[in-house]
Amino acid sequence: MVMSYTAEELRLRQDKERTHYWKKFGPYLLEREWATVREDYSSNGDAWLDFPFEHSRSRTYRWGEDGLAGVSDTHQLICLSMALWNGNDSILKEKLYGLTNSQGNHGEDVKELYYYLDNTPTHSYMKYLYKYPHSAFPYKELIDENAKRGRLDREFEITDTEAFKDNNYFDVVFEMAKADEDPEELYFRITAYNRGDKAAPLHIMPHLVLRNTWGWGTDSRQKPSLSATDEYSIEVDHAKFGKYHWVFAPSPGSTDEDPDVEPQLLFTENETNFKRLYNQENISPYVKDAFHDFIIENDEKAINPENKGTKACAWYKFDSVPAGDYVTLRYKLSKSPDYLDEFELDQVFAKRQDEADSFYWKINPLPMKDTLRQVQRQAFAGLLWTKQFYHFIHDYWSKGDPNAKLRPMQNRADGRNKDWKHLYIEDILSMPDKWEYPFFAAWDTAFQCIPFAMVDPVFAKKQISLLTREWYMHPNGQIPAYEWNFSDVNPPVHAWSAYRIFKIERKMYGVEDLEFLETVFHKLLLNFTWWVNRKDFHGDNLFGGGFLGLDNIGVFNRSEDLPTGGTLKQADSTGWMAFFSLQMLNIALELAKTKPVYENIASKFFEHFIMISDALSFKNELKTFSLWNDEDKFFYDAIDYGTHTDSLPVRSLVGLIPLYASLTLEPDLLDRFPSFKKRLEWFVNNNKDVAERNIASMEARGMGERLLLSLVSKDKLVSILQRMLDEDEFLSDYGIRSLSKYHKDHPFSLDVSGQHYKVEYLPGESDSGMFGGNSNWRGPIWFPTNFLLVEALQRFYLYYGPELKVECPKGSGQMLNLAQVAQEIQHRLMHLFVPDENGRRACIGDSDLFNSDPYFADYVPFYEYFDGDTGRGLGASHQCGWTAVVAKWIHDNGTSCRIPKTPHTPAEPQIPSNVSEYDVTKFVPKTGPFPGRLIRRRLGKSLVNLTIHSLDLGDDESEARLNQNALRRMGSRGENVTADMESLAPQLSRGSIDSQEGPKYDNEFFSQIRDAFKKYKSRESEDRHEEFEAEA
Repeated sequence: MVMSYTAEELRLRQDKERTHYWKKFGPYLLEREWATVREDYSSNGDAWLDFPFEHSRSRTYRWGEDGLAGVSDTHQLICLSMALWNGNDSILKEKLYGLTNSQGNHGEDVKELYYYLDNTPTHSYMKYLYKYPHSAFPYKELIDENAKRGRLDREFEITDTEAFKDNNYFDVVFEMAKADEDPEELYFRITAYNRGDKAAPLHIMPHLVLRNTWGWGTDSRQKPSLSATDEYSIEVDHAKFGKYHWVFAPSPGSTDEDPDVEPQLLFTENETNFKRLYNQENISPYVKDAFHDFIIENDEKAINPENKGTKACAWYKFDSVPAGDYVTLRYKLSKSPDYLDEFELDQVFAKRQDEADSFYWKINPLPMKDTLRQVQRQAFAGLLWTKQFYHFIHDYWSKGDPNAKLRPMQNRADGRNKDWKHLYIEDILSMPDKWEYPFFAAWDTAFQCIPFAMVDPVFAKKQISLLTREWYMHPNGQIPAYEWNFSDVNPPVHAWSAYRIFKIERKMYGVEDLEFLETVFHKLLLNFTWWVNRKDFHGDNLFGGGFLGLDNIGVFNRSEDLPTGGTLKQADSTGWMAFFSLQMLNIALELAKTKPVYENIASKFFEHFIMISDALSFKNELKTFSLWNDEDKFFYDAIDYGTHTDSLPVRSLVGLIPLYASLTLEPDLLDRFPSFKKRLEWFVNNNKDVAERNIASMEARGMGERLLLSLVSKDKLVSILQRMLDEDEFLSDYGIRSLSKYHKDHPFSLDVSGQHYKVEYLPGESDSGMFGGNSNWRGPIWFPTNFLLVEALQRFYLYYGPELKVECPKGSGQMLNLAQVAQEIQHRLMHLFVPDENGRRACIGDSDLFNSDPYFADYVPFYEYFDGDTGRGLGASHQCGWTAVVAKWIHDNGTSCRIPKTPHTPAEPQIPSNVSEYDVTKFVPKTGPFPGRLIRRRLGKSLVNLTIHSLDLGDDESEARLNQNALRRMGSRGENVTADMESLAPQLSRGSIDSQEGPKYDNEFFSQIRDAFKKYKSRESEDRHEEFEAEA
């Protein structure tokens, strides 16, 4: 059978082969550039105060641009977004608002309602929803009410105000689509629905901003410009791109009787308003915040009467949008100055969404509940929307730009990141969250790349590659953590991520990118060496590392010197390094298939793992302690004072992370690599005591004759799982907690020099300000750590097979093998997002608005972490990237996922044995919220074109009809002629109609879906060795 590619797959191939630059424009604009470290030019490093929200509308950014529903090129030179005004706000709604770290009772927090509804890997189709109140936005109330609340109180949200009372708000849907063949032909559509029961005014202003690159002395190119060419078009002239045309159409009026709403083109400069901020003279008479002054304050002098500048907008003013009705804007960015045909634009949107539907069905072709598909689709959408252009050049930031009149202080920002002078970053990166974390975070990136590998492995590979390049990675081998402190230490998960990306791409796309794997492997050798040299303080294979991404999980701040003195020996850090060793071993064996030299390197990582394993769990004549507690049957951190050690008996993820370090070796693989096998056997024979303690017996092989490398023996594994699967300890209805519930009634406490330290079970928000106080690892559920625990269980199953069963949950009497336990945990985590029998999603909490209101209930937020008891979402609230790994689990196990709060997993959906005859059309996925096939109001001119298209008129005849009849009747303002056009095209309606017509699928496509069904039925249900390990 000839492979049938979806249109999106073909675009990805063209982009990869560089025949078309489909990713040139995408959602790369920031949602918050203000109060970032890179924009902090203070002496004390207080980024939140140095560039506050109140300055952001008036002050030019140095390192990026932000906006609402933003789109830009890959270097953020041309930036498009939208702004809104409801007639009541004191400022335009140009960007998302939130509280700073000091204003929020749990740190920084965005206080808006917005949703990423759809996106494709090439950004050929993108959809975003913003909910905008009719009333004045409650800026002050949000600040004041949150200031009254303590760390143990819930946050005061915008839905706690009157802003959305009686549905008095607009659903503003922003869409972008790309042309059939031209990646630089961008179509835009904004549709605003009045959800209230009263008419309300709305101003919509599509924005285009040229990032200020000319004011710093670092760009010698001619200054770019915007200028009006007529009343509907703006010419964009940029030295890097040449000329574009930003073209608008009038918007049909709010009702049939209303005239069309004409855009008013406004221009200013992207320059700081020094007069407003500092009472100094402006360098330009037209400044960044001009549109606020012109539209709200009626200051006609604020904008440039010559209709030119470096910032522009098209102002559409709707005096009254009727209750329950909507208005629509259409515009485009193009190399061509041609007028905008609304019918053709709407056809492009319908086609792009159909293609997106086809692409995502092919990504996940198996039969499953539509609710799970929608969770997966929105997870992918949020992941793709949170790609961002990240720009930071340390040399300019620390020393000042060539044009800077005042040079920064020598120890600027209190010396922050002074050791990272080599950083030179200007790339599209995956962000953890574009508002709360608008910067890359090294270990977040590793997890974000897993779902990325499913839809765009090229992008996933580039993310890992970039972190190891010389303009990111420190010369000493350290990978930068995040911009608040690049020197902080994140877990070493990048070898694992690289290998998983490699395996996912090979399994889903048939591509085996050994070049990527080898390149990354060499760079990770440097990183591994950095860990060994810098974090194994005494050379005893027991590692430190600091907080390791687990913020407040320890008794003390693990990134600072201990108040007790001594050195902290970390069970999690040591477990991470063993895990790192095994992943490097895996990669080395994969590379050794074509290059035998890697057999010797594999041997090195095998031996390193064995020594770490022995140090973690066993005592000897030179080491009188281990991090394994024989009494509690659990791993703990310990303080090493030199003469003695004190264990810190806190039951947390610290004691579960050693499970990650496991690997199975197939006998065929060992036979294929005789040098590696010989070295392994030599080591075993010459280190019998060490080998016997740390390698499952060479003689008594596991399932499939496999050999197991693991930090834990079978007895230790079972002991740990007894705690992990106990619902009174780690196991929640929604996954594995970060801290055992045991500590709810038995907190661990310690008094040091008059200071009291305590760790107790906190299922929700943090009660301390450690690491900003905006995350909590003392009870909540986190996806990244759960993801690796699930994979560890699956690897253990590959060795122990179905014979090893444990009680899950403890006390239930239900005995499951380890693959079934892994599946049960996956299902519990999926249940965070899936409606229960009462239609309520755990992640949303007890909100009736979000759970029951039809205008909210279908939107899924992907929080940073989740309450350990209730599953309520916490932390970053919109798209915390690593939570999107749920998309991988839905792909792997969504077919068998039960409804939340129902008995154990039922049998998987039945697919008839005669799959070739099976009617797969019954599993065609539903389109998500606000489907692209909406018949929306159009101008008379576009309806004439539609009629010509419907009647198949020739070019000459259509030209005559347009000139002689329709256009003459449109009047000087082009008023609506819908009533006349409906007599010619009766299938159209002026209402917003959700068409049930979906994408057209050909027989080849359906054949591939059937093949996926067949492969699914014939698989070995729980043996997924090819997902994790090197194979012969």
